This record gives sequence, C-alpha cells and structure tokens, in this order.
Amino acid sequence: MKNQLSFYESKLAYELDASDLFDALKDGQAIIVIDARTPNFYQTEHIPNAINLPHRTMSESTTAELDKQFLYVVYCDGVGCNASTKGACNLLELGFEVKELIGGIAWWKQEGFETIGTQGSVGTPIFCGC
Repeated sequence: MKNQLSFYESKLAYELDASDLFDALKDGQAIIVIDARTPNFYQTEHIPNAINLPHRTMSESTTAELDKQFLYVVYCDGVGCNASTKGACNLLELGFEVKELIGGIAWWKQEGFETIGTQGSVGTPIFCGC
C-alpha cells in the first residue's frame, strides 16, 4: 500500500489535469503554459496565453527569457503524443519547475475550455484574477 500511495502522490506532483490548470490560471497562480508542439499546430489551436516552445528547440538560449520563479505546465496534442513529456524533461534539465498537462489540448477541449488560433474553439474562457 505504501508503494501505491507513493506512486499516486508522485503523479500529482508531476501532472496536472485540465480542470486544475484552468482553476490555477483563473486564480492568477504563477504558471506559464508551454505548448511543446510545432508552430503550425500552435497557430491552428492552443490554450489561451500559452507560449509556443517546441520541445525540439528547447535550450538555454531559447529559454533565457523565461523566469524560473514560475511553474511551467507543458502540453501537446494528447495521450497519443509525447511532445509534452519530452518538453518537460528538457525544461527540468534546464532548471525549471515543471508539470505535464494530462491529456494535452484534447482533454482541455473535452473539459469545455476555450482555445484560440485559426481553428480555436469556443468554451469557458480564462478570466485572470490578477
């Protein structure tokens, strides 16, 4: 039982679901959302205010302007894509605090939250509490 509890606690320490991310953003928590997909996917549709930083381009120079005081939540398409996992690994190696969004943008939309881009979808918008 102790190993299982440790496993679940670790998941919660490293992952965030769409509803928790939405609430954290709405509450003005110190979170930066990173879309780890390629620019064409980002332009088509992304989570509002997300920064496009493809996992293949993450380096000291491409992250130099990012503030390490924030929590970075990384996402990709969804469960069939591992760009968010690769991006989370890259950012961790560069010294950032990171969590991965479970289910990516697919589960974000499934929860009914807004996306923006050329094929963005209407949904519940994030109104910043700051």
